Amino acid sequence: MDPLSQGLVGAVLPGSVSGRKELRLASLAGFLSGMLADADILIRSSEDPLLVLDYHRQFTHSLVFIPVGGLIAAGILRIFLGRRLGFGKLYLYATLGYATAGLLDACTNYGTQLLWPFSNERIAWNVISIIDPVFTIALTFFVIFAVIRRSPAAARIGLLFAALYLAFGLYQRERAEDVLRAAAEGRGHVVERTHVFPSIGNLILWRTVYESGGRYYTNAVRVGFFGAPKLYEGGSVEKFDPGRDLQGLDRESVLYRDVMRFDHFSDGYLAVHPGYPGIVGDMRYSLLPDGVKPLWGIVIDKENPGRHVKMFDYGRAITADKWRDFSAMLLGREPDGGAPGEPE
Repeated sequence: MDPLSQGLVGAVLPGSVSGRKELRLASLAGFLSGMLADADILIRSSEDPLLVLDYHRQFTHSLVFIPVGGLIAAGILRIFLGRRLGFGKLYLYATLGYATAGLLDACTNYGTQLLWPFSNERIAWNVISIIDPVFTIALTFFVIFAVIRRSPAAARIGLLFAALYLAFGLYQRERAEDVLRAAAEGRGHVVERTHVFPSIGNLILWRTVYESGGRYYTNAVRVGFFGAPKLYEGGSVEKFDPGRDLQGLDRESVLYRDVMRFDHFSDGYLAVHPGYPGIVGDMRYSLLPDGVKPLWGIVIDKENPGRHVKMFDYGRAITADKWRDFSAMLLGREPDGGAPGEPE
């Protein structure tokens, strides 16, 4: 999730187990440690744009790295906190804060390698958006109250709220997927796999992608608190096929290997961009929840197979019209952007 939310969740866990006298230091240690795992974003290369995708949410977010991450965090904090807290307790609070990072990130849809180095699977539970104002603002209140009043009980309530909010996200995800599967069945499609996750900043409007017969179908599903769920029909695009779309390209070339790296990162949800034939995009993301145009991808330059791919970011195309369409769907209204099947 966003760094602030990472820090807040990192703060409530050690704050909930500390005593009143140590709560402020415990919360501070957990807050800073909860954000430390995302330092892996600094592992990048100007020559190889995919390097940051390879390492972000990799070893620093794995379960086996938690004791090491806690030790690094405690060592750094020791420099600034001096002897205000014994190293044993500082290590405990830092480790508890650090432990929340990978687990919280796995609740989003980006993919987190929790089981590294035993598995390279990118785990994504898809129960909360990377940015969720309700989640963040509520946790901010609990953390501030706990710190000001030195109240472990407030920290525990904050921790309980976080758990219940994520559980509610799971419930909403299942509701959205039920709507999706019913729609696919009505179309006569055999669903081979699905990807359902909340759109930015909420647990009401969900982006859904399912694979059937070699194509990806995109839809948005609104599952509000009252009334029946609402489906916004998107479009479809043919699934990326290396044998067809990379025909004639040496499998040992840098380009081919980069495409396979991007395929692993995207969990296999790749398609040739409908508007840009030379771009392979990650179908999990689009400007609108029902959109068929991938938000980002990689440029396939078959004339230079020995060079690393370049990244393509369609996010710069976000306009006021797109935000209005998104807001309309979030409120259960019909967007003005186009007829069904013609998103974006």
